[in-house]
Amino acid sequence: MKFTRRSLLIATPLLMTGCATSTPRTTAVKPVISSEYLAMYSAVEGEPYPVGAADLKRVDPAFYRREVAYPTVEPTGTIVVDTKARYIYLVGENGRALRYGIGVGKAGLEFAGNAVVQYKREWPRWTPTQDMIAREPERYGPLASGMEPGVLNPLGPRALYLFKDGRDTLYRIHGTTEDWTIGKAVSSGCIRLLNQDIIDLYRRVPNGSRVVVLQDNSPVVQPSQLAV
Repeated sequence: MKFTRRSLLIATPLLMTGCATSTPRTTAVKPVISSEYLAMYSAVEGEPYPVGAADLKRVDPAFYRREVAYPTVEPTGTIVVDTKARYIYLVGENGRALRYGIGVGKAGLEFAGNAVVQYKREWPRWTPTQDMIAREPERYGPLASGMEPGVLNPLGPRALYLFKDGRDTLYRIHGTTEDWTIGKAVSSGCIRLLNQDIIDLYRRVPNGSRVVVLQDNSPVVQPSQLAV
């Protein structure tokens, strides 16, 4: 084959690209959030304290509330807390469930098994545990008698209190204004949801609801083990 100067000049860029790895330019794309989710996570009216809109740009869309397929042996109305996957499932009918994204704190990794929602509270008080006070006395000591409800309260606008065999597990499912922690393991706390999600879950579950908390090493729950 006869090569001319012109053919060599044309071929040179192609030869070079065969030897080098080309990195295409990427342009940052802002996520498009649907109007459905913007409405779902908008500010909540009619509350005694402000509940602002969730900052969905700081939350992975995989953790937005949605109905999903969820075949399980658990009866309808059961709350399944999957700490590894960072989800709560509210079991529905016909193999479906309502799924909420969660953030998991250290306390949220310390309980596994069956429990019940002994009671629930709107705008609850919060009291640090004795372990927290001993670990950080300057920070938590002044709050030993409890913290009043409000926008700064770490439990948020709603909380579910879990008991097992009539005893408090100290395990809570509650809200948070720290939107960025959803889907992540954070330093403290139990199980946190976006404030709009805990308000939604709160109104759907009555006292006495069954709760199953799954950790990494949790055994599979069999139908014969359904009674709490």
